[in-house]
Amino acid sequence: MSTPRSLADRFRERFGYVPAGVWSAPGRFNLMGEHTDYNGGFCLPVPLDRRTWVAAAARDDDRLRMTSLDVSGEVDVDLDEVGAGNPGGWGSYAAGVLWALRRAGLPVRGADLLIGSDLLIGAGLSSSAALECSVAAAASDLFGLGLLADDAGRAQLARHCQTAENEIALAPTGGVDQTSALRGVKGHALLIDFMNQTLRPVPYDPVHGGVGVLILDTRTRHSLSSGHFGDRHAECDRVAALLDVDLLRRVGVDDLPAAEARLNDETLFRRLRHVVTENARAVKMADDLEAGDWRAVAAGMTAAHVSMRDDLEVSLPQIDLAVETAIEAGAWGARLVGGGFGGCVLAIVPISRVRAVAGAVREAFATAGYEDPDGFLATAGSPAGRDL
Repeated sequence: MSTPRSLADRFRERFGYVPAGVWSAPGRFNLMGEHTDYNGGFCLPVPLDRRTWVAAAARDDDRLRMTSLDVSGEVDVDLDEVGAGNPGGWGSYAAGVLWALRRAGLPVRGADLLIGSDLLIGAGLSSSAALECSVAAAASDLFGLGLLADDAGRAQLARHCQTAENEIALAPTGGVDQTSALRGVKGHALLIDFMNQTLRPVPYDPVHGGVGVLILDTRTRHSLSSGHFGDRHAECDRVAALLDVDLLRRVGVDDLPAAEARLNDETLFRRLRHVVTENARAVKMADDLEAGDWRAVAAGMTAAHVSMRDDLEVSLPQIDLAVETAIEAGAWGARLVGGGFGGCVLAIVPISRVRAVAGAVREAFATAGYEDPDGFLATAGSPAGRDL
């Protein structure tokens, strides 16, 4: 596991001089609100205590040199060469941030970056946004942008990170991950309204509720730039066009019967029904969290998984098995976390049952011939910032 000091030492070994500092950003786990952000809806993420760090120094030219301790390959590219799909792979997420800042007219030059992380990659915990936001935090300080100083500046950084993900990494995502990483509040979930661009911090204290929030890694991996995620985005855009609305957020639960008749397409209606009911679940869950009603939180999570499995169709057999087994073993509720097509399961479990639930899922995976899953309790982390 990287630490700010060890990463700084490795930077000196790699580049031959001492970095200007070390910055980091958290992953996130989404209690509710999948595929709702790009539809103008509600999300309820929590910044995770696992992070991505970047040791960094500014250069006096436009060259960007990057090395990751966790993913093979190095990147050496001129900022003028950064474009859609270039430099490719993980490098596009990081290089795209400097590209986006520069395109916005900010005084950004090249940099040397060494990256380390204790986040699972491709597991639905926002490793890509953690990389983007750690680089953005570093760039803000290295180039004197001052965008970490207040929420307005952090909101601007989050927008630039999303631009990098959409236009350079070619991942058609919304902004929940970047918003959580840069604008999150330690010890809180964050109810984000993407249509009105408002935030509501909600106290997050599972220990007081006698539960653990268990993340179960199913060892299935996804890529945000793969076609599956983009297919769902395109389907939602198609529904909005057919219903003559700019955002699916404008469709409410009471509007669903009329929308079903107008769409006359079962698949598109199911995509709509997921978004509409997920928005309602996110708002309700924020209220349930504030009231400390973890039973209700858990019930909402299970309902969300059914919606993601049946209406959005983004689950996998391993994920469904983990959800079903966790609930049978004593979890109050569970769901796929992240955009789907792989990743982790989130389960609300009484503290006394955490070990039993994790063990039951491992046993079920062994019986099914799946790769051995891992599990850990999710702790709320702090937003992006400087560590050294």
